[in-house]
Amino acid sequence: MLKRSTVLALLSVLGACASQPAPSDSWTRWVCDSQAEVLWRLADSKGEQVDVRLGGGDIVYRLTQEPAGSGALYSDGQLSFHTKGEQGVVYWTAQDDLIGRGCKAP
Repeated sequence: MLKRSTVLALLSVLGACASQPAPSDSWTRWVCDSQAEVLWRLADSKGEQVDVRLGGGDIVYRLTQEPAGSGALYSDGQLSFHTKGEQGVVYWTAQDDLIGRGCKAP
């Protein structure tokens, strides 16, 4: 039989887990001014990583949050996704090649 302190500790841990936002299984679809399609979702419960797919393709880029002056910047050194409010910018990092700006829900 479990001791009362063990049961309370387990309930406390379960309660903490329940209050954390879960990673999303569904993709958010944004369209950029260039008509590029960006599909993205949270990859972890802390919002420190996002998964990004371009144009509905099969390649999933796992981007990690980096320091940003404003909004949230995610990158893997190859692709960068910068969001601010309800819109964002996506670009190839190394080439500084813009894929699309003004990306937002259609």
